[in-house]
Amino acid sequence: MTKILLVGVDEKTALSLREAVRGQKGYVINKCKAEEVGVVLERDKPNIIFLNIARPEVLRLYLLQVFRKSVQDIPVIVIADKVSTSLAIKAMKEGAFDYVIKPLELAQVRALLSRLARTRLKAPSKPLIDLEEGMEEEAVFVGEHPEMLEIYKLIGRVAPTDVPVLIQGESGTGKELVAREIHRHSLRSHKKFLAVNCAAIPETLLESELFGHEAGAFTGAVGKRKGKFEQSHGGTIFLDEVSDMSAATQSKVLRVLEQQEFERLGGSETIKVDIRVLAATNRSLVKCMQDGEFRVDLFYRLRGAYICLPPLRTRGEDIRLLAEYFLRQFSEKAKKNIKGINPKVVEKLKECSWKGNVRELKNVIQTAVIFCHGEVLLPEHIVLEEETIDFDGVRDDCQQMFAKVIEPLFDKLSITGKGHLYQQLTSALEKALIQTTMQKVGKNQVKAAQLLGISRNTLRERLKKFGMS
Repeated sequence: MTKILLVGVDEKTALSLREAVRGQKGYVINKCKAEEVGVVLERDKPNIIFLNIARPEVLRLYLLQVFRKSVQDIPVIVIADKVSTSLAIKAMKEGAFDYVIKPLELAQVRALLSRLARTRLKAPSKPLIDLEEGMEEEAVFVGEHPEMLEIYKLIGRVAPTDVPVLIQGESGTGKELVAREIHRHSLRSHKKFLAVNCAAIPETLLESELFGHEAGAFTGAVGKRKGKFEQSHGGTIFLDEVSDMSAATQSKVLRVLEQQEFERLGGSETIKVDIRVLAATNRSLVKCMQDGEFRVDLFYRLRGAYICLPPLRTRGEDIRLLAEYFLRQFSEKAKKNIKGINPKVVEKLKECSWKGNVRELKNVIQTAVIFCHGEVLLPEHIVLEEETIDFDGVRDDCQQMFAKVIEPLFDKLSITGKGHLYQQLTSALEKALIQTTMQKVGKNQVKAAQLLGISRNTLRERLKKFGMS
């Protein structure tokens, strides 16, 4: 008989759980309040616990009465009203079987119970959350998309281990944030976390950066230098854009992963280290292996666990949440009182393709805050990269167009210009460009200045000069 205990669960959620087991033999569901759970556990000896977390004090009371005693043999499913990054990571890190968000769907509950049955109801081996750490920590992630929730949980599962983790995702999706969060929740959190961007360091210097060198190892090596692997001893090293490493460097990194040892460039002493390696790339390592650019054995060494970050354009409502988060962040830094975002801005942001992902959105909001002088972010404050003109693509067409206009008029212009041809033509073009831009943006000077790439003061001077103010 499988006994399920619902702790602090509301009636609607309890109904969903009961509906999920209706008609199935061998399930009994009981409910209790958090303050009653100690007695109920002793009396009913349940096999599964569903713990609803509506308020932090409920969790504290539950932990005080239950997890400080003996529930190591009972799997716990944490139910929350909304996504909390820190709680999701902590729950999985400390051994919760799963972390789910209300409302619970029938299929979701049945799939969860099926997973529990397949794993023979194996339980966490330690308390869910350490009360000494405190309940609320600043979350480095913002977002409630289901894919992000799974990533939060995966971080919690892999963080306490020493397994290497390969993080994949487009540029700007937050791969280094994932790596830092894994380190922060690991047993190495009190030691160093060092990040190395393999794509930003010239190939000739990358080996020295990672492994260090002895004096005279190469031209300019005037003294001994410790590399990043040696510096991060006891902690975590994060290799970003790992696909950009040369074959020679890949071979040496493989040895570090396999044997935790290496030699400095120009040295013969074998240096032992104790480090955890996290790696990231925005390229397909499978494709790199097929093309002979990346070692197969290194790939499988790095891919002890795998996290794939979704692009921002697929995360729907998370775009609004991130925009609001960055708005609070930058308006506070700029000492502005911007209280919200116009709904049309949100619509505009959701329609963007976000090739630069979260990093691009962050820059867009930062720029918008600079140009916003009211309490609400408006559409005219938002300048998206895909709205700007790719002048490289139209430069030749523009040149040919101007040539066709100037050529038949050149003789006349050269006579009337009387040595001032350049000034007259460029002034006329500037006036036409500013006039067209102002018409296109509804005479909004902020937007016009942004599109033209000039300051608002410069635009005002030009408008006055051309009699358009």
